[in-house]
Amino acid sequence: MPLSPQPRGSARSAAELNERIRGLWMRTGGRLSAEQRSEYEQLVTEWAAAVREEVVRAA
Repeated sequence: MPLSPQPRGSARSAAELNERIRGLWMRTGGRLSAEQRSEYEQLVTEWAAAVREEVVRAA
């Protein structure tokens, strides 16, 4: 199920996104279809943004 981009500032936490990424890999047994690859790429992009945002807030 494709994810819609989250507006900046209201993104999910890096921890939540990490859990979703792990769950995706677990559900697929480590083999992603093209649709799942797209979902994975969106999650990783959102996760990276969340990590950056958390680092900035901590600084």
